[in-house]
Amino acid sequence: MPKQENGFLRHIQRLNKWKPEHFRPFFISGQRVGYLKHFMCQALSQWPEYFSISEQKVEFIANISMDERSQILDDVVHRLVEQGVIARYLGESYPVTGNNRDQLFAVLDRGAAAYFGIRSYGQHLNGFIRSEHGLAMWIARRATDRIHFPNKLDNMVAGGLPQNLSLQSNLLKECQEEADIPAELARNARATGAISYCCETEAGLKPDTLYCYDLELPRSFVPQNTDGEVAEFELLNIEKVVQVVHDTNAFKANCNLVILDFAIRNGIIKAEQENYLELIAGLHS
Repeated sequence: MPKQENGFLRHIQRLNKWKPEHFRPFFISGQRVGYLKHFMCQALSQWPEYFSISEQKVEFIANISMDERSQILDDVVHRLVEQGVIARYLGESYPVTGNNRDQLFAVLDRGAAAYFGIRSYGQHLNGFIRSEHGLAMWIARRATDRIHFPNKLDNMVAGGLPQNLSLQSNLLKECQEEADIPAELARNARATGAISYCCETEAGLKPDTLYCYDLELPRSFVPQNTDGEVAEFELLNIEKVVQVVHDTNAFKANCNLVILDFAIRNGIIKAEQENYLELIAGLHS
């Protein structure tokens, strides 16, 4: 039996693997907004009136408003779902951005985000308590019917950030849906920064940014899922959580990074840890 691979750094390395030669950059108005695998370039060649395709890049060439551009992209995505090129249409709008979330060029259905290689944004919240035994963290287990990562461990609250909601509004919504955290308690969540990574998938590229939050909860609070995404919650000592990250692949892939960030900030993972500086740098790839 092969030896179980373990260690913290492998989680960062797995989420930062991609080969540029598999992609062509995607431009809108002279700004690179994504990356396309070669099969997507071929699929988009059906619409030469909108996309200029060369061996070096793909450009959206229609000189139109953002709303018109978004509508065209939405129509294209619907057609590609019908053709089986894109797996599914999710009905949730994600921003197509340049260097930051405020530099908006269009909106695109979440189901097509990786196919176009656009940067996706999410929010992850560490829910924890302080006890006489130290820090303990609430951990979710994803429902078995989830499309992605069924039955994997997850952060207490985690979700994508759609275009039409502010950071605060979306965080409050996710807290209520995923863990039944009332708004007056969720507003105490402390923004702690962001982590980022870029990985290649069968569909395309995922250059993701996750806004991270810590929420200290009363010992009496017990989370309850309300939207069916979570099968159960478990309260675990933080050292046990970190051990699970180190020794297993039990967590949804990007949740490992959120927990590593929490553990570093709270001194659970100390400077003496092997690859300590590489871990810190890798959380902001």
